[in-house]
Amino acid sequence: MTSLSGITPSGRLTLGNHLGALRRFTDPDGFYFVANLHAMTTKHDPRRLVALTREMATLMLAAGLPPGTVFIQSDVPAHAQLAYLLECTSYVGELSRMIQYKEKGNGRPMTRASLFTYPCLMAADILLYGTDRVPVGGDQDQHVELARDVAVRFNREYGETFVVPQLQKAALAMRIKDLQNPTAKMSKSDEDNAVGTIRLLDPPDVIRRQVMRAVTDSGGEVRHDEAAKPGITNLLEILAACTDGDPVELAKAYPTYGALKADTADAVLAVIEPLQKEYARLASDPVAVDDLLAEGRDRAIEASRPRLQAAVHAMGLAGSGG
Repeated sequence: MTSLSGITPSGRLTLGNHLGALRRFTDPDGFYFVANLHAMTTKHDPRRLVALTREMATLMLAAGLPPGTVFIQSDVPAHAQLAYLLECTSYVGELSRMIQYKEKGNGRPMTRASLFTYPCLMAADILLYGTDRVPVGGDQDQHVELARDVAVRFNREYGETFVVPQLQKAALAMRIKDLQNPTAKMSKSDEDNAVGTIRLLDPPDVIRRQVMRAVTDSGGEVRHDEAAKPGITNLLEILAACTDGDPVELAKAYPTYGALKADTADAVLAVIEPLQKEYARLASDPVAVDDLLAEGRDRAIEASRPRLQAAVHAMGLAGSGG
């Protein structure tokens, strides 16, 4: 079974990204990439994109992802090549229903065409490697479903070419919320609300302060109740994700909010500090990082070639040299 996932460098990685994604990227035969092509669907600063791409790739390596599994999307041309072929098999109607386009582009002037078509790129990311399981958060369900639909349609119209993937959902980590707004996801893109976000490279004292200042709820009882106590529930789920515990059971051990916050801060730092140390080590040796990313790139190029060539020929482009 082949596992694949990518993270868009739209901001700095957060605790939620680590618990819901990086920590789950363990398949030695998997493909895990920085999805920098996806970061171009809206206006962006090229210099910031370069910096975020490098930081994210280094953090992925620091998180201990298996050797040869990490690469940068734009370094593997097959992603963009297959994306166009899949655009030729996708329908305007289904792309117009995608949530990102509906929320950020539909009816708005100066919307980039790539925001409309990028689900085809995401489908290409998945289908290139014969991926049979895609470990993503709940906000990506719709994209995996589109990849499944496109694969089924392509196989039906042009012959068996792609594996139809399955969605692999996270359990707790996908539900980690913003510390100041526990009804919203902790987002790496939310630069204006950094006080509610735990970023992986924030100093330990900043991380502890953010946890201790987390929004709580009225009343003093510690219990897991998402509707009535979203702030406390969020802290319990963060603690549970960091310690592999059960949030409902953990709640029984805390008589006060303060004790819960203190233990949650300790648990978060126990997860993040080793990652920060390894990141610092790798960042001090850029040549070593380049070599590791080149290993992942070369493996991805080799692995993606057969399905790209199969798609090219299946669609009648056999004379193109693909």
